[in-house]
Amino acid sequence: MNYQNKPLNSAVINNMKPSDKDISDTGENRGLRVTCGNAGTKSFFYRYTSPITKKLTQIQIGRFPSTSLAEARVKLQELKVIRKAERCPALELKQAKQEIENKKNKEAYKMTVKAVVDLYLKQYIEDRFIDGKRIEGARKKKGQSETRRTLYGDAVLVLGDRFADEVTRKEIVKMIMAIVERGSNVQAGNVLRELTAAYEYCIGLEKFDDEFANPALLAKNSLRQAKVRLTSKKGQRVLSDKELSKFLQWLPGCSFTPTQKNILRFTLWTACRTGEICDAEWEDIDLDKGIWHLKATKTEIERYVQLPQQAVDFLKQLKLVTGKYLFPSIKTGLPIQQKSLTEQAWHMRRAERMIDIDHWVPHDLRRTVRTGLSRLGCPSEVAEAALGHARTGIEGTYDLHKYESECKVWLQKWADYMDHMLIK
Repeated sequence: MNYQNKPLNSAVINNMKPSDKDISDTGENRGLRVTCGNAGTKSFFYRYTSPITKKLTQIQIGRFPSTSLAEARVKLQELKVIRKAERCPALELKQAKQEIENKKNKEAYKMTVKAVVDLYLKQYIEDRFIDGKRIEGARKKKGQSETRRTLYGDAVLVLGDRFADEVTRKEIVKMIMAIVERGSNVQAGNVLRELTAAYEYCIGLEKFDDEFANPALLAKNSLRQAKVRLTSKKGQRVLSDKELSKFLQWLPGCSFTPTQKNILRFTLWTACRTGEICDAEWEDIDLDKGIWHLKATKTEIERYVQLPQQAVDFLKQLKLVTGKYLFPSIKTGLPIQQKSLTEQAWHMRRAERMIDIDHWVPHDLRRTVRTGLSRLGCPSEVAEAALGHARTGIEGTYDLHKYESECKVWLQKWADYMDHMLIK
């Protein structure tokens, strides 16, 4: 088709063939061109000299017939207005597309709270391997697992799927206060501290925009202003004999799960920390000798817990129904989480299903055993050894006796004493 010095029309465009040259519109629509590709596709273009680059430039307006000739002419006039303003339509379109692409890429790589936590754990807190070489993490092995448990148990559970840069101060305050309300002030403080550190670590790696503010840090400041206590209060709660007797009678039929009830019983028999009991494994239990080799302790000193006969008889039955761990979760098969005890107690209080005695927490049972041993006449050094307390000062330096046989005697006396309470 030869070049025509007259306005375009739809018939001319319809009759175009791949072998035809480009044709151009005329008059006020000068600059509008139509091409026919090898597949017969007709396309509208605006060809002009760019006021920016001073080079011949063209920009595609649309394809015929999806874009009609009339629509192409309207779009052409819009582009000409931009051109008359000494701007380059093609350059602006390219910039707009690039901005859209950058936005998509940014959204595609936005980090979730879980991603922030994982980066903090895997690249900083935990041991890692680089080119086959082991690089030690910022925490010891026990601290690594504890940090992971702390962050996954609350922060990831509640906010894990949210984009980290969209989480607000209020949302984190709400999460922390929920932990406080269930009676876990220390856990609340730990979660807030580690989440703040995780955000700060990622900010340091420039994973967020320069103007980004750490919402966990803002939440920490808000809670500090509100004087919310996120530390432990020195425990003084001890169950009296009357309360303990009532507790022992109430426990079998209460709303704690069977596994939680077993942990509370085992706490009263051994005076061990509930966290240590939750993680207990059968390979560390010797039922013939009646001892539990406790390897992971708060003091990082291994010890042998002496088991009273009541605990041994209980464990013989328990071993028939559990696997690797003494107190596994029914859902995961892994050790039940210590915080489940305080959470369940909180739910029971809200539902008014808690025992009718003054407020208590699971750790108070350990203190109750220590006080009960003293009331029975147990020597202080033996009672402290039974609880696994590390001795300090001169006594801790020179008296290295473990008091294991003595602990066995007195823990048995205590277990018998509790049995006597149930008979009364």
